[in-house]
Amino acid sequence: MSNEHVGRARRWRLVAVAGLALAAAACGSDATNTEGASASAAAPFTADRLGGGELASSSFSGQDTVLWFWAPWCTTCRAEAPNVVAAAEALDGQVEVIGVAGRGEVPEMEDFVDETGTGGLTHVVDPDGSIWADFGVASQPAFAFIDDDGSVEMVIGAMGETAFTQRMTELAAA
Repeated sequence: MSNEHVGRARRWRLVAVAGLALAAAACGSDATNTEGASASAAAPFTADRLGGGELASSSFSGQDTVLWFWAPWCTTCRAEAPNVVAAAEALDGQVEVIGVAGRGEVPEMEDFVDETGTGGLTHVVDPDGSIWADFGVASQPAFAFIDDDGSVEMVIGAMGETAFTQRMTELAAA
């Protein structure tokens, strides 16, 4: 193999490794980060539901609610999905869990819901990222824990079932 071919192969390997690193970083991390991630009040929104219809944030005003920000191609979001479903089922009727899908196309979002078994949750589409931006979400998964008084605590990154259920239980008790 000539030096030119070896150099080209090395460059392609570097590009591939850099691309994988960027993709992993864009999908969030497993670390839970709540530092500096509180908002004083939930940002109002109206969005299309996956499967049809609309959801206005005013419909859950005065209720303990969790917004789960996910993307259809995010492997961390896929891994977190069973934890979200289990916690939502454990606290059914006490805390509403709403998926906020972004960074993808609607058919991919619908596939994500089907493949992850999260169809029992309400999911809305954030096609322009405005809901994500209003809550300060730059990577996924992320969670907005909205107390019944409208105050918000943000958690960026995967939480796992135990931590997520505990945080939802604390939200319901507050």
